[in-house]
Amino acid sequence: MNRRKLNQLLGINLLRFFLLCTAMFLIIFLYVIFSKGWGVISWEFLSKSPRKFMTEGGIFPAIVGTFWLTILSIAISFPLGIFTAIYMTNYAKPKWLIRIVRIAVNTLAGIPSIIYGLFGLTVFVRLFHCDVSMLAGSLTLAILVLPVIINNAEEAIRSVPSNFIEASLALGATQRQTILKVIIPTALPSILTGTIISIGRVAGETAPILFTAATFYTRRLPKTVMDEVMALPYHIYALLTEGAHANKQIPIAYGTAVVLLALVLFVSAIAIIIRYRMRKKRKW
Repeated sequence: MNRRKLNQLLGINLLRFFLLCTAMFLIIFLYVIFSKGWGVISWEFLSKSPRKFMTEGGIFPAIVGTFWLTILSIAISFPLGIFTAIYMTNYAKPKWLIRIVRIAVNTLAGIPSIIYGLFGLTVFVRLFHCDVSMLAGSLTLAILVLPVIINNAEEAIRSVPSNFIEASLALGATQRQTILKVIIPTALPSILTGTIISIGRVAGETAPILFTAATFYTRRLPKTVMDEVMALPYHIYALLTEGAHANKQIPIAYGTAVVLLALVLFVSAIAIIIRYRMRKKRKW
């Protein structure tokens, strides 16, 4: 065996080793969380409000709060991200402006989430007088996930074959018509896949809602966007750090983690299915 084949064999085996390590860590992680939290899961746990200082009952208000925070934040960030990506790929001039905007977007994507929480507290809660509410939390989460949606949408739009665009323009369509009738429909599957993955990230964030939306305990469901809410990630944090009955609250925290993890895995599975089906259609 010559040296070139030996290096190739070593490289492939090294990649296999890293793959096995990653899979092993994932299996261990899932086993620990599910083994400690699965026994808490029941219909009452999913459908009832917490009671007796969160030592009994369920997490239904936290599930509802997480649902509304996620829906509102994506409803805000999705159109902003799409419009920004369209502008960046089709209208933005000169080139130095595009570079500055892209650097700004990439910088926002790398900022720690706790900084977004402090930003939301300063701007939305205090400056705009939104108080601690779903609105303030949703706006903060929307800004957090906006760079991800912009980058994903921009890549999806750039992946549209140039001959599609040239054919549309050659047939007499305007640039606006080409964007609406050709570019967006073609890029939409990839855009939606990235957005669905972003939903999983939004649902699991704790720091951005720590100062802007979440409350330690409430039995009431939110009625308006100005109400504060319970949320699954903050509920886990509160049970593990502020609870006075650790022997009862820690299992509830693990059960909440199982629900949150199942939600994120479910959303990721939807993204994988959508990607697979769209690729299959493209092959045909």
